[in-house]
Amino acid sequence: MNHADLVTKVASEADLSKESAAQAVEAIAKAISESLRAGEEVRYSGLGIFDISERSARQGRNPQTGEAISIGASKAARFRSAKSLKDALNADMPKTAKAAPAPAKPAAKAAPKAAAKKK
Repeated sequence: MNHADLVTKVASEADLSKESAAQAVEAIAKAISESLRAGEEVRYSGLGIFDISERSARQGRNPQTGEAISIGASKAARFRSAKSLKDALNADMPKTAKAAPAPAKPAAKAAPKAAAKKK
């Protein structure tokens, strides 16, 4: 689904004009982006959590030349889906039976003590 498809879907679901739906979609994207830039996470009940993942600076290699390069620190947006979304995505999946717990290993027998030899 691309932006235009999303706008069309929102317009039909919310009984809005496409222009109003486009403004709503843009407003949501802008609000999430601004909150992430401010260092805040965005929690949307039933959908998930948008937050920031920070990557530290590190050494890497140019794959073409093998030369060592320095990769700077960066931030990236991360999304973690809510349990209800995961459940909805997996509703059609067959449930697997839980594996039976592994049988307990028999206790190791203690090694017999060596008889002390006296001479």
